[in-house]
Amino acid sequence: MPTVSPRILLLTPPLTQLNTPYPATAYIKGFLGGRGYAVTQADMGLQLVLRLFSVDGLQQVFAEIEAGRFRLSDNAKRMLRLQNRYLATITPVIRFLQNKDLTLAPRICHGRFLPEASRFDNVADLETAFGTMGLTDQARHLATLYLEDLADLIKETVGPHFGFSRYAEKLALSATSFEPLHEALQAAPNLLDRLLLEELDAVLERVKPDIVGFTVPFPGNLYGALRLAKRIKEISPATHTIMGGGYPNTELRTIQEPRFFNYIDFLTLDDGEGPWLRLLEYLGDSKPEKERSDERSRSSSRALVTFANSSEAGELLRQAQQDGQEVNDAEDEVHCTLQSVLYNPPGRDQLQRTFLRNEQGQIEYINHPHPDVPHHEVGTPDYSDLPLTEYLSVLEVLNPMHRLWSDGRWNKLTVAHGCYWKRCSFCDVTLDYISRYETAPSTLLVDRIEQIIQQTGQTGFHFVDEAAPPLALRDLAVELLKRRVAITWWGNIRFEKTFSPDLCRLLAASGCIAISGGLEVASDRLLALMEKGVTIAQVARVADGFTQAGIMVHAYLMYGFPTQTAQETVDSLEVVRQLFAAGVVQSGYWHRFSMTAHSPVGKNPAKYQVTAIGPEPAGFAWNDLWHDDPLGADHETFGPGLAKSLYNYLHGVALDEPLGFWFDFKTPRPTTPRHLVQQALQAPEKPDFAKQNQRLFWLGNAPEIRIEQGKKASRAVLTCYEQAEDFEVKTTETTGLWLHQLLTQLSHDYDTKVLLKEAAATFPTGEGTFEAFLQNPAWILMREKGLLLI
Repeated sequence: MPTVSPRILLLTPPLTQLNTPYPATAYIKGFLGGRGYAVTQADMGLQLVLRLFSVDGLQQVFAEIEAGRFRLSDNAKRMLRLQNRYLATITPVIRFLQNKDLTLAPRICHGRFLPEASRFDNVADLETAFGTMGLTDQARHLATLYLEDLADLIKETVGPHFGFSRYAEKLALSATSFEPLHEALQAAPNLLDRLLLEELDAVLERVKPDIVGFTVPFPGNLYGALRLAKRIKEISPATHTIMGGGYPNTELRTIQEPRFFNYIDFLTLDDGEGPWLRLLEYLGDSKPEKERSDERSRSSSRALVTFANSSEAGELLRQAQQDGQEVNDAEDEVHCTLQSVLYNPPGRDQLQRTFLRNEQGQIEYINHPHPDVPHHEVGTPDYSDLPLTEYLSVLEVLNPMHRLWSDGRWNKLTVAHGCYWKRCSFCDVTLDYISRYETAPSTLLVDRIEQIIQQTGQTGFHFVDEAAPPLALRDLAVELLKRRVAITWWGNIRFEKTFSPDLCRLLAASGCIAISGGLEVASDRLLALMEKGVTIAQVARVADGFTQAGIMVHAYLMYGFPTQTAQETVDSLEVVRQLFAAGVVQSGYWHRFSMTAHSPVGKNPAKYQVTAIGPEPAGFAWNDLWHDDPLGADHETFGPGLAKSLYNYLHGVALDEPLGFWFDFKTPRPTTPRHLVQQALQAPEKPDFAKQNQRLFWLGNAPEIRIEQGKKASRAVLTCYEQAEDFEVKTTETTGLWLHQLLTQLSHDYDTKVLLKEAAATFPTGEGTFEAFLQNPAWILMREKGLLLI
């Protein structure tokens, strides 16, 4: 651990999310901070948005539009005429969206407070959408439309590459050549660039970093990162710049573009913890020369004493004697070798998963086989020095599940590293972030959760796993309930049968409010082809289990998978319609299939009966592959109709319309059975007596018991006092005493796992068979009220 460490600055370039920090810098800060390094982080996307959407920022926007030669739409002209009103409202609207002044809601909803442009033309019936009690949400939605109007104006004029979740994304999408980015970076900064660089200058002046790290999770972050790095190199050439993140991990694994390294000194792949440690060792820390010299001297003395007493030294000296070498000469050689190691930092050959440009101008990739930092050792994300109260909660879509991505401050955390399934043929299963699956103990996860809550004051968590493992979520839920840690959480899962209705109820009790999962192409043939490991019927039952537990369900949907026919596309839409009509899925999103270089389809397109046709590598990004699908439909034509239908479905609209209604061309009639989903939901569940190896878990409190005397026999009455209601369970005295003891144990002892078969072994004799008791009204009532088998 260094005693004096370099000043490290971690930057998230524009833009990711407005409502919550992207977690990459918080993870690296937590990891490096735990090893004694001085780390500062900043969200440059948030700083740009707050600078742009301020009185000063909008004044500059309006002034530059008026001074420029822009061909303005009627909408833009209207907004220019209303510029004084925008200047008068921008500060209170931003404060409202930061939850700093919610009393503004009535004026936004009823006072004609906001200037309105084209985004308001198709505004929903807010009374229907929100009801009479959702005043703050109504106002948040209208304020979001107001910001989107301003974003439209900016994109039309001074900032054509601007977007609330991306910045110059088109320059990085499928950018096999660096040339478009190079040209953009050599051009004079536009207004948004200048505002961004002014924000950077202030951060650099405050931190004075020796090393600046950039996370680039998406294509829409690359231009901003390089623009910021260019500025750093101009004003502080000695500052080292490092880049990592999701975009390099998938797109830049074969980079050979020397000009990229005019901006970035080191490009790292996959998890950043190991590469950062090696880079910091290689670059050395910032100790003054005298301090380094004194420390080397002390280290040398200690090391020589240790080495002199070691078996290794003895062996070297014995070998020297055998070779006829003088012992003193051998000792001098050992001493010089040791001094060389102490005086010189680890060589470049010790770097891990790192690209750099060498002295000859060539691109090198160095990956010494150091072990990866285990998932349980990466530490707790550190959100300190991020302005958590400054983020904006926006409400783009009225759907309550869909809004989670943009509304609310969510602490982001991973339950496990990688994916436990890692078979889906469309996914980058060959890359580390998918292929290396590691878990952490539930006790450690809850420790991290408690640390983050203490630091941020926020109890909302978004688990950002590729697919959170059901058993790890089970253990996490039990630990949360055991420690009485109250959080609200949501995350991504696979719709696999392990998510039983009882497990869904357990997750809900621990704070789960929503899950998202991949239904992908809603066709059993294509699900098998893509090795998804689920069926339509299974997805319907799992989604129903979550919904019945009060957990919202979002389905990721895909169209255009290799060999998908027009008939299968329409049939998939019919399945989606039935899922929404049954109320088991509340939200969804259609993605167009993209063939990537690191997926099974990309690596073996012939197996999926498609042909890769480009693009040709040009030294820079390489991931998205063009392909020809001779057996498939014209997938492009289906996109608008699928999106339109889904938008209506997630608002509960037009669920009974014929599917052809959504397309402006003739489509085949669906062949999916009209009651496919309903029949799947009506399939009988496995009876309790077939779950002997499952654990009993009681969500309630310890019940009270009283014995009532009857004419023929006494009976036991168990009274359970719960949050919303109290209820009684009546049974025989002997069975009641057994049941009371069991529930009392379950309500107090979370560490002892009581299996159903173990409970059966203690069931009192003379009370009939345990299998018969499992069909007794007393048992059925307890199961309904919270006695789970997980």
